[in-house]
Amino acid sequence: MLGLLRLGAVLAPSRPSRQCAALLKLWPALWRFTRLEGVEPTNNKAERDLRLAVLWRKGSFGTHSPQGSRFIERLLTVTASLRAQGRSVLTFLREAMQASLHSAPAPSLLPTQT
Repeated sequence: MLGLLRLGAVLAPSRPSRQCAALLKLWPALWRFTRLEGVEPTNNKAERDLRLAVLWRKGSFGTHSPQGSRFIERLLTVTASLRAQGRSVLTFLREAMQASLHSAPAPSLLPTQT
């Protein structure tokens, strides 16, 4: 494939030639997943991370106010952050509400240092 891109960059008409040249510049990044452990060859993880927000939006038909949009943005961010850390969303929300009721500091979304 590398050989064909090099040929295309030189021999193809202008638009395909530019596309081949652009892919050649990206060549090392396109194959990074083969050299580095933990780098996935697809964006499936990112898509899985967004799935909850997409399903919520489709099922609820979105929000009706800017304040509602900010609330949902923040709630989805909290949910994604806690799940990525393996923490309970319900426990965090309960702690946040208790802190608010007692004028105490809110719980942290930052991961705990171990």
